Amino acid sequence: MKPLTFLSAAALVAVTSAVALIAFAAGDAPASLSASSDAAAAVVPNPRIDYPAFERTVGETGSVRAGRRLTEDAFLELMRRPGVLVLDARTESRYRRLHIKGAVNLPFTEFTAESLAAAIPGFDTPVLIYCNNNFADRLDAFPAKLPAASLNVSTFAALRTYGYENVYELGPLLRVGTSRLPFAGDAAPAGTAPAGR
Repeated sequence: MKPLTFLSAAALVAVTSAVALIAFAAGDAPASLSASSDAAAAVVPNPRIDYPAFERTVGETGSVRAGRRLTEDAFLELMRRPGVLVLDARTESRYRRLHIKGAVNLPFTEFTAESLAAAIPGFDTPVLIYCNNNFADRLDAFPAKLPAASLNVSTFAALRTYGYENVYELGPLLRVGTSRLPFAGDAAPAGTAPAGR
């Protein structure tokens, strides 16, 4: 009898949650949920989250980023220069599968002042970034994201937030199979490095 009582309670919770979601979607949300964002911020303060600063950074980053998007040839030429760091902010598993040879992996979700300082020698170091949305093939290693959710956009803004101003981005949509960029990883194309940097 207890399992039946448990299922009935679980079903009641599910139905109650569904009704609340439908009411919220229909605009019948409780007043406490439909309050303005300013009032919500006052009610739920968190000094570790600063959305206005994020908005400012993104706004300022747009014009800077526009002049820092590189062609494949320019990216390739710059990555060969001494002191330039290629940063791959994708997950470690995607990085291990396939990445631009020589890239350092620091997943975006692990960005902190300390982790970035450990990966990037200095705030003035030229940093080249790329993401899944730079490659039209090899979706096993570079699964496409929605354009507005492209990792390059978030990575560029985050690096600037942490004080790294010398950031450049691979601009075009390329094909791994025809790109002149060197690749490495467990699933690297024939004739490239099998793993590592």
